[in-house]
Amino acid sequence: MPSPEKTSAHQDPPVVRPTWRDEVAAAGSELIGGPSGRWARLGSSPFSPVRVVALVTIGMFALGMVQKLPCYNWAWFRGTSSQYTHACYSDIPHLFLGRGFADGLIPYFDRLGGDMEYLEYPVLTGLFMQVAAWVMAPFDGDVQSREQMYWMVNAGMLMACAAVLAVCVARTHRNRPWDALLVALAPALALTATINWDLLAVALTAAAMLMWSRGRALAFGILLGLATAAKFYPFLLLGPLLLLCWRAWKWREFGLALLGTAGSWLVVNLPVMLLAPEGWKKFYSFSSERSIDFGSFWLILTQRTGEGIEVGAVNTYAILLMLLACAGIAVLTFTAPRRPRFAQLAFLVVAAFILTNKVYSPQYVLWLIPLAALARPRWRDFLIWQACEVMYFLGIWMYLAYTTSGNKQGLPTEGYQFAIALHLAGTLFVCAMIVRDILLPERDAVRRDGEDDPSGGVLDGSQDVFVLGQAAHPPEHAAHAVQGPRVEWGVVRE
Repeated sequence: MPSPEKTSAHQDPPVVRPTWRDEVAAAGSELIGGPSGRWARLGSSPFSPVRVVALVTIGMFALGMVQKLPCYNWAWFRGTSSQYTHACYSDIPHLFLGRGFADGLIPYFDRLGGDMEYLEYPVLTGLFMQVAAWVMAPFDGDVQSREQMYWMVNAGMLMACAAVLAVCVARTHRNRPWDALLVALAPALALTATINWDLLAVALTAAAMLMWSRGRALAFGILLGLATAAKFYPFLLLGPLLLLCWRAWKWREFGLALLGTAGSWLVVNLPVMLLAPEGWKKFYSFSSERSIDFGSFWLILTQRTGEGIEVGAVNTYAILLMLLACAGIAVLTFTAPRRPRFAQLAFLVVAAFILTNKVYSPQYVLWLIPLAALARPRWRDFLIWQACEVMYFLGIWMYLAYTTSGNKQGLPTEGYQFAIALHLAGTLFVCAMIVRDILLPERDAVRRDGEDDPSGGVLDGSQDVFVLGQAAHPPEHAAHAVQGPRVEWGVVRE
């Protein structure tokens, strides 16, 4: 019998057709002619799965831009409540003025007026914002037209990030490129893509996971470090990777990933740290000093009880809850019958951070969309979760309309709390499904099609060397390692 490594590395299973595996995908395909037939030649068309996914992503992104038209045309510039009632708010045009880009100020180096002394974003995101300002610098016009142009330039750059994201997800699982349609068609992606600059970090994280799936640990680390220089959350992926490499005894690869992450993060951050230390620290001080804000269960708690929680205390509680969740993920990793897949644990740890954090901005859903497509490629579950997120997206804007308009039109506090609860429940639902797949690998849609961990790189098909409660077995003794009950992977030939 061939070893798991050889089977995984040298024998690619046939491309999985979601319309043959997923009832919801099959039903949805009726809009375009129904499921693919037995004799369909998937490789004979110029429209390969990756190209189709990229085009659909761009199309959905464009629809999201159309949804912002009421704000682009007038609502951003006429009071506050109109942009909420039309659910088309974006930080981008407002921060063009509010963070000094309209005045030619350089982030981190030039002090801003008012309470916000410096730009409160990580360095790579600040550079992204500045590049957009440089691109539109030759454009001349009044303040409103310049804000519109700044949003449009950023939207174009973010559209490129969305395309990169979709392509990376489509290529991460070699035989499941169509799963990336979950990303491309995600309504929350279209609705939130141009609220802020999160897509930069999301695209870099997806590219990093693609590199890891190809066994390129150092490239993974470099890209993950760049993603962390754009947003904090990608750094969390090193935790699941540590646990999985521990169980498989892949310490060299984890060391390369850690080295690449630290190195690229320092390359981006060190110049600003040395030349503009006060501006560089603003992101971290702002994050720690920020009080309980929209979207978190902490907000429900304080609104229902009528008692506030000090910033220092909520920071401590949130960290403790996150550590408790990470401990649970670690126990799950080391006791599961088969080592969990990288995407599964990545989703769980990022979801834990979102659920315990003191703020949840609507665009944070972008962090989870590609991870959900890789961890749980089931259309029913994905759409249930997306429905919850769309309801939250509408809920926060209607709540802000209620609190900012004089006539109190919109969603009252109790309604907004229900929207938060929907968001929390939807995320917990996907987490529960992933945990079930980990405990019952035969229920995992990816493994049921003959794969082990296609996004796992060196972990794919490797032996379980360390299992909780059992002695660790170094690689040279891997043949005697304690193995949990494994699924017999049966490849379905199409």
